[in-house]
Amino acid sequence: MDITFFLDANLSSFIFILSTPLFLYFIIKQTINLFSHNIKNLPPGPPKLPIIGNLHQVGDKLHVSLAKLAREHGPLISLKLGTQILVAASSPEAAKGILKTQDRLLSSRVVPTAMQHKPFLPHSILFSECNDSWKTLRNLCKTEMFSSNAIEARARLREEKVERLLEFLLEKQGQVINTEDIVFTTLFNTLSCAVFGKDLLNLEDEHETRVGVKRSILMIVKHVGRVKDVGAFFPIFQRFDLQGIRKGGMKHIQEVFDYWKDLIEEKRCLINSSTPSSVQSKSFLDVLLENGFSDDRINEYVTELFVAGTNTTTTALVWAMTEIVKNQDVMTKIQEEVKREITSDKIQVSQLPKLPYLQACVKESLRLHPPVPFLLPRVAVETCEVMNYTVPKNAIIFVNVWAIGRDPKVWDDPLTFKPERFLGKDLDYKGQDFEFLPFGSGRRMCPSVPLGSKSMEFIIASLIHKFDWALPNNESPSKLDMDDRFLITLKKEKPLKLVFKPKKYRK
Repeated sequence: MDITFFLDANLSSFIFILSTPLFLYFIIKQTINLFSHNIKNLPPGPPKLPIIGNLHQVGDKLHVSLAKLAREHGPLISLKLGTQILVAASSPEAAKGILKTQDRLLSSRVVPTAMQHKPFLPHSILFSECNDSWKTLRNLCKTEMFSSNAIEARARLREEKVERLLEFLLEKQGQVINTEDIVFTTLFNTLSCAVFGKDLLNLEDEHETRVGVKRSILMIVKHVGRVKDVGAFFPIFQRFDLQGIRKGGMKHIQEVFDYWKDLIEEKRCLINSSTPSSVQSKSFLDVLLENGFSDDRINEYVTELFVAGTNTTTTALVWAMTEIVKNQDVMTKIQEEVKREITSDKIQVSQLPKLPYLQACVKESLRLHPPVPFLLPRVAVETCEVMNYTVPKNAIIFVNVWAIGRDPKVWDDPLTFKPERFLGKDLDYKGQDFEFLPFGSGRRMCPSVPLGSKSMEFIIASLIHKFDWALPNNESPSKLDMDDRFLITLKKEKPLKLVFKPKKYRK
């Protein structure tokens, strides 16, 4: 989140502030106060400079910087970023200490600057305290959206959206396709049908990234993941919103609220009309209205569902597809498994358990490319102990699952994409195997784990069943760019573009 992200490419505003006597006065004053209350037994870390602390030792790719520092100083380290203390875990033992042993004291979330809107926070499932309101909303979400029964009931919906994706690719055969665009739209429409009972995006429309709800959602993600926020390192300046992060975030949140407003009003009118023609299958919006949620609370919660639910799964899917394309031996094994196990013209969600190698590929991709490399950052509500070190109150807590997934002490040959390592193993997504935590653990674990993993498996299986994948201009898969870009999620630096060539169905 941007409260912990670092140094904008355009540092003019930061340098200007740093150069003012007022800035120096406040920072020196805070630094003196901090040194006068020195915290004993902090986790080890690199030496700190006056005022900026360790800001000079972290780069744009924070997951890489912290992994490197962990190799030098240990699995639990501490940094000073301006006036903010950061504690980062980079081993299964350290992760367990935070996510299980001290979960009660370390389960509060950092609120990104873009979301720091007071009416928003009390009802936020992502960022509010773990209070009764949060528990009610989370339980409702798990029951109505992510329980086994709910996922099974909506299996046909997911199949319909993937069928539309396959039809679209058949129409575009031979053309170069940006995989992120089609995956995002498919996942977005699957969620919008579950929440509102209708599609909100169109695979055909190439201009949706410039207008409408898709653009607003993507802009919220951009502002929430804004790096290098001055107020994050020096909270005394946060109230001034010097870089416009809060203002920009709330601008696009309000755009989405305005969009949802019409859909909520439409649903209320439909419910009130009570005509036989208006009878439809119940959507999640129906459930929220039946439970007495106000329009404001529905706006806030639905926005978080779309921001979190579409962005992370899209990112994870694109990485998995990239690894499969890059490793042609893996692609061949998946093709053979799908051909052997799926004899029908269409794959159904219920057939996914027949594809253990594909499931292992998804797990292996999530090991190497967890969509949220630090999970969502936490904050200590009280001082506590982890691995015999002191974690002070108000410290920001990172669990570097990206580093854990690439640790040679934990995984053999960790940088190689090797799905076989998951075959016959009990490693799952439930958050009890602390060497493998793509969805987190503890009370803040992602509630949509079953849906997210099944969506990845189903889309990949369907695309492999129907198409051969090729890079544009017959480029060599070995030359695929694997660089990442650190925002909220760990996206590919360059988009994955593919040509999908239809297969002939063989009985």
